[in-house]
Amino acid sequence: MLDIKFVRENSDLVKENIKKKFQEEKLPLVDEVIKLDEKIRELKQKGDNLRQERNTISGEIGALFREKKNDEANAKKERVVEINKELVDVEKEEDELSENLRTKMLVIPQMIDDSVPIGKDDSENVEIERFGEPFVPDYEIPYHSDICESFNGLDKESAGRTSGNGFYYLMGDIARLHEAVIAYARDFMISKGFTYCIPPFMIRSDVVTGVMSFTEMENMMYKIENEDLYLIGTSEHSMIGKFKGQLIDEKDLPIAMTSYSPCFRKEVGAHGIEERGLYRVHQFEKQEMVVLCKPEDAMEWYNKMWSYTVEFFRSMDISVRTLECCSGDLADLKVKSCDVEAWSPRQQKYFEVGSCSTLGDAQARRLGIRMKTENGNQYVATLNNTVIASPRAIIAILEQHYQKDGSVIIPKVLRPYMGGMEKIEKK
Repeated sequence: MLDIKFVRENSDLVKENIKKKFQEEKLPLVDEVIKLDEKIRELKQKGDNLRQERNTISGEIGALFREKKNDEANAKKERVVEINKELVDVEKEEDELSENLRTKMLVIPQMIDDSVPIGKDDSENVEIERFGEPFVPDYEIPYHSDICESFNGLDKESAGRTSGNGFYYLMGDIARLHEAVIAYARDFMISKGFTYCIPPFMIRSDVVTGVMSFTEMENMMYKIENEDLYLIGTSEHSMIGKFKGQLIDEKDLPIAMTSYSPCFRKEVGAHGIEERGLYRVHQFEKQEMVVLCKPEDAMEWYNKMWSYTVEFFRSMDISVRTLECCSGDLADLKVKSCDVEAWSPRQQKYFEVGSCSTLGDAQARRLGIRMKTENGNQYVATLNNTVIASPRAIIAILEQHYQKDGSVIIPKVLRPYMGGMEKIEKK
C-alpha cells in the first residue's frame, strides 16, 4: 500500500505506474483517493477546531459560575453539548471515509522498480542468466508421475478417493527423497546465517490482507468455515505476520529467517497434462526465505536471496536459469521479482521452481511494521524467496538425474539424508 502523501504529491507517477502494469481500469482510483484524502483532512481540521472551542469554553464555564453569571455559564454548557454532537457526526464521517480510502488504496499497485521490464504478462518475462547447460539425453525420459510410479512412490488414485484431485500419497524412496530435499534446504539456509522457524499454518484475515492483494487471496487461500482463519499458501504469510504492529530497533535489522511449512492453494483454473502429477497441487511443502531490512538494503538482499536458490539447485547438479518478471506479471505488492526455473530435458524447456520478490514497504505499511531510528520511526522493507517447493524440486531431480535403465541418481548432497543411498531403482 502506498503512502497517501506520496500519491497526493506524485499522482502522475502513480498513474504511469498503473499503466506500466496494464491496469488502466484502476486509473480513476488515483483521483478518487486524492479527493477522499482532501475531505478527510477537512474533517480532521473541523474536528480539531471543535475540540479547541470546547476546551476554551470549558475553561470559561467555571469562571462564569464563580462570578455568579449562571445564565451565561449555562448557555456555554449548551454549546458544549452541541459541539459534542457535532464531533460525533464528524468523527463518524471521518471513520467511514478513512475506511473507504484504505479500501481503495489497497487496490492501487506498489511502485515498481525502474529496472523491471515492461510487458503485459508472463509471456514477456526476460531471461537473465543460465546456470548449468540444458541437455537432452539420447534416451526417452518418462513423465515424472510415471517415474514415481515405477518406484511405487506415488499414489494419486487413492488420494483422489480420500481428498479429490490435486492431492497425492508419496511413498517409499520418493517420500524419503521428498524429506531429504526439505531437510537439506533447511540446513543449507541455516549455513547462510538464516534463523530456522516453523510458523503457524493458519492466519487471521487481517494478516492475509496485509501480505497479499485481494485477487491473490481469492485465487489462493482456503478459508476455515465459521472461523476467522485461513490456511497459508506459503510460510511467508505467517512469517511477515509475526511482526504485525511491531516497532523494531534499527540495530536489530536485518532479520533473516528460513521457514518450513506445508502450503495449501486452491490453484483455480484448468491445467494441462504438464501441470498434472506433482506440478500444480493443492497441498505441498516448502522451505522459504523471509527478510526484513532497511529500505536502502532491500536490493542487496534481493540479489543475495535469488542467488542462494540458484546455488542450492546447482549443488544438486540441477541446471537452472533466472527469469526477470515483467511489469504485467508482478503481483500488486511487488517492487521487483524474478523466477528461478529448472530445465526439463523431457519437455525441453524450463519450468518454475522458485520465485524471489522485494516488496518495498508495501506489506510493512499494511501491517504496521516499523523500525525505530534516530530520525524517527520508518517502515521496514520485506522480501521473500522460495528455497524449494518440494514437488517441483522432486520433478527436477527425477528428470535431470534419470538414467537409461530407469533408475535415478540421488544428488550427492542428499545422500546423507537418505542413509547413504546412491540411486533409486525400479521395484
